[in-house]
Amino acid sequence: MSAPNLRDRYLQDSINTASPAKLLTMLYDRLILDLMQSEEAIRNDERDVANEKLSHAQEIVIELRCSLDIEAWDGAPGLANLYGFILTELIGANIKRDADRVAGCRKLLEPLRDAWREAASAGT
Repeated sequence: MSAPNLRDRYLQDSINTASPAKLLTMLYDRLILDLMQSEEAIRNDERDVANEKLSHAQEIVIELRCSLDIEAWDGAPGLANLYGFILTELIGANIKRDADRVAGCRKLLEPLRDAWREAASAGT
């Protein structure tokens, strides 16, 4: 088996065996990575890369929003609203090629990622 195939298999196995909390932190980690890469791509006028990364980030935000149980806790509606705002900002940033809007989204999401990571590690 080739190295890329082994890596893909390892990643798929990691996803398939991860707890829900770990999956959430993995999504946030990838979202932040996409935002950092898209911000850099916009600043370097790499439009195709920026569009690809922002589109993927939007898909992750949609997944986070769709999987959020609004009835589960009091803060869920606020988080859903934040996801809606982030999605709108990312679409606008992609259209306007605005790295500062991407950076603003990243700055809002990084503390959430850190909080979810802390909660996940406390639960294990």
